[in-house]
Amino acid sequence: MNKNALIFVGLFVFLLILIVFSMSWGRFSIPVIEVIHTLLLQNANETQHAIIFNLRLPRIFAAILVGGALAIAGVTYQGIFRNPLVSPDILGVSNGACVGAAIAILLGTNIFGIQVFAFLGGLCAVMLTMNLPRLIKRDSTIILVLSGIIVSGFMLSTLGLIKYLANPETQLADIVYWQLGSLTKANFHHLIMLSPIIISTALLLYLLRWRINVLSLGDREARLIGANIRMERHIMVINATLLTSAAVCLSGTIGWLGLIIPHLSRLFIGDNNLNSLPLAAMIGAIFLLIIDTLARNLYIQEIPLGILTGFIGAPFFAWVLIKQNTLK
Repeated sequence: MNKNALIFVGLFVFLLILIVFSMSWGRFSIPVIEVIHTLLLQNANETQHAIIFNLRLPRIFAAILVGGALAIAGVTYQGIFRNPLVSPDILGVSNGACVGAAIAILLGTNIFGIQVFAFLGGLCAVMLTMNLPRLIKRDSTIILVLSGIIVSGFMLSTLGLIKYLANPETQLADIVYWQLGSLTKANFHHLIMLSPIIISTALLLYLLRWRINVLSLGDREARLIGANIRMERHIMVINATLLTSAAVCLSGTIGWLGLIIPHLSRLFIGDNNLNSLPLAAMIGAIFLLIIDTLARNLYIQEIPLGILTGFIGAPFFAWVLIKQNTLK
């Protein structure tokens, strides 16, 4: 078994252990052996059964899906834009999706309507970010990042206006929930609605990951290979945006994950997206499951995920940058 396979197997085993531990640890602690018996339907304790299957298991599945989705979206964006600094957050996709979800909440739509509006908001944000460098006729890494900051700032201002207009008794709490990020409302109904979108778009990007390698070579080299750059880039942007929007619908906005996990994956396994994309999905799932488990246990009240990812993600990303500079 080669090194890459060992890393995947090791992380998968760690994820399984983490799942069991996450089901055990909480306000109502359940011994690990009782968790295993409950999963095997050999536990007659109805309280433990209800806590595991109705509360903790949906959150665990949601954390795995959202963490993996944001990591895959981050790898895709960084690859097709040939820019290690871009992510769903930097490009404005997350904030755009959050604005779309907030508009849907104001209109009183169901979860499907929120998904549609979140996708449209995220797509609008990334298209604005992609076209701003063309308007000023300067196509470079720093200009793309600055364009993302501009669009993100505009989306945050729009979100602030929506929060001001929202009904504080019925709508404001839901919008704040989307903005700060949480898996409190994750349940099997939402998972059934959103997991097919997340899994199908993630699977498509997984199958196209070798084309991400092609696009990351640069426009001239990609054309020589025979790639239809415009079409392939748009297909990947749409799928990565849909993936991010579905994740936002499930968890709200969670920063840093789509930026730092692709870097960590490349540190482990190299720049080849054939390997780094699936590894990033695994690491992203593990990372968010750890964050969510800490969020519901560190304090009396549940801590929003966006706060914890910010405290952990910022210094971690600084370490990644220092590590990469040291290796050069």
